Amino acid sequence: MTPSEPPTRTPLRLSVVRDVTIVLTLVVLGLYAGASFLVPLTMALLINVLIIALSDRVIALTRAPVWLANLAAVTVVLAGLFMITYILGSQATQFARTAGTYESQFDGVINRVTGLVGNDVTSFVRDNLISIDMTSVARILLGSATSMLNQFFLISLYVAFLMAERLAFRKKLRIAAGNPVTGAELSSVLDAITFSLQRYVGVKTFISLVTAGISYSVFRVLGLEYAETWAVLTFALNFIPSIGSIIAVIFPAMIALVQFETIGPFLIIVFGCGTIQFLIGNFLDPALLGRSLNMSTFLVILALTFWTTVWGLIGAFLSVPLTVCILIIFSHIPALRPIAVLMSLDGRLADDVKSHGPDRG
Repeated sequence: MTPSEPPTRTPLRLSVVRDVTIVLTLVVLGLYAGASFLVPLTMALLINVLIIALSDRVIALTRAPVWLANLAAVTVVLAGLFMITYILGSQATQFARTAGTYESQFDGVINRVTGLVGNDVTSFVRDNLISIDMTSVARILLGSATSMLNQFFLISLYVAFLMAERLAFRKKLRIAAGNPVTGAELSSVLDAITFSLQRYVGVKTFISLVTAGISYSVFRVLGLEYAETWAVLTFALNFIPSIGSIIAVIFPAMIALVQFETIGPFLIIVFGCGTIQFLIGNFLDPALLGRSLNMSTFLVILALTFWTTVWGLIGAFLSVPLTVCILIIFSHIPALRPIAVLMSLDGRLADDVKSHGPDRG
């Protein structure tokens, strides 16, 4: 080839496309088939990240010994998780016992809705919602709560061993790398993942606690049944991007519509709690998270759909943290770096910002 001739591109081989497709298919099938093992392990890893972040904060504020800070962090996080599972489990049992009363109250709700929206919408509601078996819904909730309680002990066991090997893991990683350069690169990837996950889990936990606390106050003032359950669900659903905050308002609003004779509590929950969710989700959340995630909005929705399909409801909770890990790993692999750029919000990755500084334009 003479210097004047343009360079020719190597055509993409069909065998490469085939191999990549086979690998991706096997990965997805492995995630789906191994959900019963992988979901508790992933939850334990994220809880471990939260414990480490809380432990580091305790050390920074109190200068406490590392072992004492770790013990305090483990106690606080696991106690909080146990309270969540206990509230959901106990109140799901109560809901299962009283589910039949909601079916009898539903006709009264239909009559009240008729006076507000007219017969056409009421007919649609009757045709689509009157067939719901509340007893079956209660059984599903009770089974989910029992499963959560069983998973809690397994996750706690994982967390205990992860904390025990926290310091030794870095040393083993350097030895496994084989040479200092590879070891430093692996440590860099691990540090980037840990930092992003600590910031995301910490900030979302704080925001979700604030949202759940305000919502719980509203529920208690109104006298809403199972207020603790709806507050816990509000806390948990805020980890699901985009649609989680909407669902967190719909559930207690529907219960208020069935429980109370007037439409007032329903409107208070819809507009009051809905406004709180909107303000926190659109102002406080972005202000605290800032550029730490730098994920495309479309990617967030795509990740939510994918992980929910593969791992169900738990996948929806884990969609953002898992995708953040994938983005960071791709950004440190030269062949996959273009994919990481496409996954990012503005095309700039974390190491680009460190090396070139923030964009002030």
